[in-house]
Amino acid sequence: MNLTLNILLIIYAVFFVAVALVAMYLGFRYNLHMFQLNGYKNLEHIKRMTSGLGRQWLMLLMIPLGVLRIFMFVPGLEIVILIFLGLTIMQYNFWRKHNTKKKLVFTARVKRLVVVNIILTAALIALPCILVDIQFLFPMLVIFTGLQIAMPVITNIVNKPMEWCVNRYYINDAKRRLKSVPGLKVIGITGSFGKTSVKFYLQTLLKDTFNVLVTPESYNTPMGIVKTIRSSLKSTHEIFVCEMGARHVGDIKEDTDIVKPDHAIITSIGPQHLETFYTIENIMKTKFELADALPSDGLLFLNGDNEYIRKQSEGYKNRIFYCSAPEELARCSEPGGYYASDIKVSSVGSEFTVHAPNGESERFTTRLLGSQNVVNIVGAIACANTLGIELKKLIVPVRRIQPVEHRMQIKENGNVSIIDDAYNSNPVGSKMAVETLRDFDGLRILVTPGMVELGDKEKEYNYKFGTYAAACCDYIFLIGREHSAPIREGVLSEGFPEDKCITFDKLEEAMKMAYSIKDSRRKYILLENDLPDNYR
Repeated sequence: MNLTLNILLIIYAVFFVAVALVAMYLGFRYNLHMFQLNGYKNLEHIKRMTSGLGRQWLMLLMIPLGVLRIFMFVPGLEIVILIFLGLTIMQYNFWRKHNTKKKLVFTARVKRLVVVNIILTAALIALPCILVDIQFLFPMLVIFTGLQIAMPVITNIVNKPMEWCVNRYYINDAKRRLKSVPGLKVIGITGSFGKTSVKFYLQTLLKDTFNVLVTPESYNTPMGIVKTIRSSLKSTHEIFVCEMGARHVGDIKEDTDIVKPDHAIITSIGPQHLETFYTIENIMKTKFELADALPSDGLLFLNGDNEYIRKQSEGYKNRIFYCSAPEELARCSEPGGYYASDIKVSSVGSEFTVHAPNGESERFTTRLLGSQNVVNIVGAIACANTLGIELKKLIVPVRRIQPVEHRMQIKENGNVSIIDDAYNSNPVGSKMAVETLRDFDGLRILVTPGMVELGDKEKEYNYKFGTYAAACCDYIFLIGREHSAPIREGVLSEGFPEDKCITFDKLEEAMKMAYSIKDSRRKYILLENDLPDNYR
C-alpha cells in the first residue's frame, strides 16, 4: 500500500513539474518574442508590455498562488494551480500559433538570453529547496512561472556586459572587412519612410553596371548591417547600398560610425516613431546624422518634395535635390536638381519624364502603383545618373523595378485585386495609398487597423486618416475596436455611410466580409498596415 502511494506521489510530482516547466517555457518564449520585436530595448519593452499586461493575467496569477502555497496549506490549492497552469499553456500555445506576422528568430543573442534564464531560474528555484526544504519546489516553480513575464528584461540586464563585448567584436570585424575591399563606395539611405523601396530601386538601376551589395529585406539596425557585411561582402563588390533605420536620436550616427558612407540619400522626414522620438525636430536631426557623416566630396541626395528636408538641409554642401514635379524643385532653396514632369498614374503603373540638371531628359514607365513611388524612383535615378549611368540606359532598368513586398504590392485573385501596403504605415503613405485606391475603377475596399508608434499624436493622425479614407473608398473595414476608434470617428465625420464602415476583431473576419460583398465590378482591397504582434 505504501509503495503504491509513493509511486503515485512520484508520478504526481513529475506531472506537476512537467506542467509547470511547459507553462514556464511558453510564457518566457512569448515574452522573449515581444522583447525581440521591441528591439531588445528594456524601457520600451516595459512600457509597451505594461499597457497590455492584463492579457497575461493567468501568468501573473501564478505569483500570488505560489506565495500562498508557501505560507498556507489550502486543501485543493495544488489542483487549482494545475488547472491554471493548464490554461496558461493553452493560452500561450494559441498565441504562438497565431502571432505569425514576424516569428521569433533564434539569433545568437536570443540563445544567450535563453541560457542565462535557464541558469538564473534553476538556481533561484533550487536555492530555497537546498537551504530550507524540498517542499519549496512546487511553489517556487509556480512563482517563477509567473516571473517569466519579467525574465527577458532581467536576463538582458545580466547579459549587458557580454552583449557589449560580442557586439564590439562583430562591429570591429565588419569595419575591417569594409576597409579590405578596395574602392568600395558606400551609399547610406535613410528616411522616415521610403528607404527600403529606394534601396531596392537603386539596386535594380545599378546592378547592370556595378557589382552591388544591399542590406537585405528591412535590415537597417547596426547589427543587421554588421551581419550583412560579415556574411555577404566580397572583394569584388563596388557599391554597398546600406539602409539605416532609427527610433532614437543617435541611431543613424551609430550606423554611420560603422560603415563610413561616401554618399547619402534621405528619402523623407515625417511623423514616424514619435513614440520614441517625441518631436519632429528630433526626427529631422537624427535623419541628417547621415548627412553629417559624409566626406567633403560626398553626394547628398535629398527629397525636395519634403518640407522638413528642405528646412533641415540649409547649410549643407553638395546637395542634389530630387522631386516629383518642377513646382516642388522651384520651392527648394537652390533649384537645379532632378525632377519629374508630365506624370500619369493609373491602375497599371506610372509614366513620367525625368529631367537632369544638365538639361537631359527621358521618358520612363513603371508598373509600380501610386504617385508616391514616382519621387522614390526619381531619387534612385538621380543617384544612378550622378554615378555615371546615362538616363537613356536607365529606361529599361526602371521598367524592371518590382514592387517591394508589402508596399503597394498588387496580387490578383480571380475578380479581386489585393493591394498589399501592410508594412509599417505612416500618415503620409497612408493618405497616398487611399488616394491611389480612389483612382481604381471598381469596388474599393479599405482594410486597416490604423497606425501606431505616433506617440501623443496617434489619435489625431488616425482621425485624419479616416477623413481621407472616407473620400476614397466604398467600404472601410477596421481591425481592432479600441485602436481603430479614431479612424471610425474621422470616417463618419465626413458623412460616410455607417453601415459601410464596419469594425472587426480579426483580419480574417474582415477579408471574409470583403469577399462576400455582392457586386458586379472588380474588387480592389487595400490592406493598409498590419500591426506587429507586440501591438495586438
